[in-house]
Amino acid sequence: MMERIYALAEADIDTFVGTNRANLITLSNLFPKTKLRLHQNVLKILGEDQAVEELMHVLSALEQLCSEYNQLTEAQIIETVRRLRSGQEGGGQPSASDVIIYGIHGKAIQARGRAQQRLVSDFGSCDLCFATGAAGSGKTFIAICLAVKALKAKQVRRIILSRPAVEAGEKLGFLPGEMKDKLDPYLQPLYDALGELIPAPKLEDLMDTGVIQIAPLAFMRGRTLSDAVVILDEAQNTTPQQMKMFLTRLGMNSKMVITGDFTQVDLPRGVPSGLRDALDKLEGIRGIGFVHFGKQDIVRHPLVSAIVERYDEREREAEQSYTAPS
Repeated sequence: MMERIYALAEADIDTFVGTNRANLITLSNLFPKTKLRLHQNVLKILGEDQAVEELMHVLSALEQLCSEYNQLTEAQIIETVRRLRSGQEGGGQPSASDVIIYGIHGKAIQARGRAQQRLVSDFGSCDLCFATGAAGSGKTFIAICLAVKALKAKQVRRIILSRPAVEAGEKLGFLPGEMKDKLDPYLQPLYDALGELIPAPKLEDLMDTGVIQIAPLAFMRGRTLSDAVVILDEAQNTTPQQMKMFLTRLGMNSKMVITGDFTQVDLPRGVPSGLRDALDKLEGIRGIGFVHFGKQDIVRHPLVSAIVERYDEREREAEQSYTAPS
């Protein structure tokens, strides 16, 4: 009789165990010569030596599968056991080469369109990437997908997400409530994106331990951001001084992705955009990627493209009318 301990470190526990511990019941049926006991994130395995060792290998494969696809079904468990017993490689679900990551419930997330594909490529080859263009084109979401993928692959130790809270003057002092309450309205889009990729309990744990950090741009001053993927969203609302401050935070073994849309500048009149300033100054430097997203890259509701196009037309007409000689 052998006793072994398996600690779940990568996969979300609730997802791995299944509703009403259905996945553990499946494993018990497949390994009748063993007994499984769960306490928090630790599985205790009792049984005959060979069966226990085999189940340990299965648990390792299943945890990797669950962590990658954010789901674990009875069919995946049975297929994984079958493959391991027959000496075959691979998990319980096929993986396309163009899948960036699997979100919650196993949703495959792929680069859609040339601009997203270019961003994926540049992220792999450059330590600093600028992604600019139309709202709804998936710039920030793809950047966060790439960051989560790098974290899961242990290429970095943390993810840092930031955006300027320009509506609050970057000071936030006049907003009611505690600091988190003050910041959340401006950072909610980043929480939403992460929520599509990481189960809620796991995401909460990663944020509590500082593995994933979300903070306004003002909080970046004085830091050196090493061993991380750092994303600055809504960068069109930075000043040149803020952008320089942020860019010089880049540390060793880190990557930065900076996203923005010049049609959504909220800076006071007369204040130049730090994003536009950076693009002008940094163009041509090796190791920096530049990707522009057009209206054809919008991946929201089909009406969004038409809405953006109509607003652009009206703004061009207004500018022409304003500049026309009298």
